[in-house]
Amino acid sequence: MTKKEERLLRQQEKLQAECARLEGMKTYEREYRRYGVLCGIDEAGRGPLAGPVVAGAVILPADCEILYLNDSKKLTARRRELLYDEIMEKAVAVGVGVVDHEEIDRINILQATYEAMRQAVAGLGVNPDVLLNDAVTIPGMTQRQVSIVKGDAKSVSIAAASVIAKVARDRMMVQMDERYPGYGFASNKGYGSAAHIRALKEMGPCEIHRRTFIRNFVQETEEEGTGFRE
Repeated sequence: MTKKEERLLRQQEKLQAECARLEGMKTYEREYRRYGVLCGIDEAGRGPLAGPVVAGAVILPADCEILYLNDSKKLTARRRELLYDEIMEKAVAVGVGVVDHEEIDRINILQATYEAMRQAVAGLGVNPDVLLNDAVTIPGMTQRQVSIVKGDAKSVSIAAASVIAKVARDRMMVQMDERYPGYGFASNKGYGSAAHIRALKEMGPCEIHRRTFIRNFVQETEEEGTGFRE
């Protein structure tokens, strides 16, 4: 066997392994599709110190094949961008929900996440029958819900929603980096990296920091005002 033939064989084996992995991620889709239209739901941004929480809702065709689709946290930024475009092209419907930092502070991050998910479903333009959720049950929804722990690695629908939410939020944070320089939002996406925390202590919070998330890093009194950096 020549080196070229060996290389082609390895590529074929990798492709077969990837197809087998994706088939394993369609177990929930096969089980629940008999109840009607399936929608995968996931979020990005529950843990950051700044910025919104964003949810994605995705309805994929029954025969949809998107290679390398996975939990967005396991993918490179470049792969997520490529998958985002492919999902947007192939999906029956995609919805995105966004809840900003002020609302997160007002109602807490869990309730804000639920609200972002409800917005994402409402934005589909199609009414799904079954919601495949990543480890949550969303209050106020009339559809059948299936909560799947680590669902973004077990369901192609949830994985697709994970990619949509992650890419959408990352793009927002890159824009926020231009508006609020110095915190490294383009690289840390608002998460509490060492450099971000250091900048927060040195410069104080900016408008999009979550006040309830930064109390351990920034001590303020009413006399000191809001402390917002414009």
